[in-house]
Amino acid sequence: VQLQASGGGLVQAGGSLRLSCAASGRTVSTYTMAWFRQAPGKEREFVGSISWSGGSTDYSNSVKGRFTISRDNAKKTVYLQMNSLKPEDTAIYYCAAQKLGPLAYGYWGQGTLVTVSS
Repeated sequence: VQLQASGGGLVQAGGSLRLSCAASGRTVSTYTMAWFRQAPGKEREFVGSISWSGGSTDYSNSVKGRFTISRDNAKKTVYLQMNSLKPEDTAIYYCAAQKLGPLAYGYWGQGTLVTVSS
């Protein structure tokens, strides 16, 4: 399984961005997928996850109500719609697949940088 994240960039506070994570591999559509982020000087943190069917999602408290995860299994792509962005959302965002534990995933993408200016 390979994951390719894209869509990052520079946005002003209050703006929106949509990240995409394109996946390859026959079984990827059966995996729970997730987004994590890592800000400069900080540990990687969980952003949100989505079940293989898309019927169940989970979000960290810091993004709940502002971010939405969705997936299109036909396209093998997961999306992270980010609204009402804040400077503290600045980070490298990573997508992950195949949940192994609460915060453990078997496959990781390379990350895409999101910078939110104040």
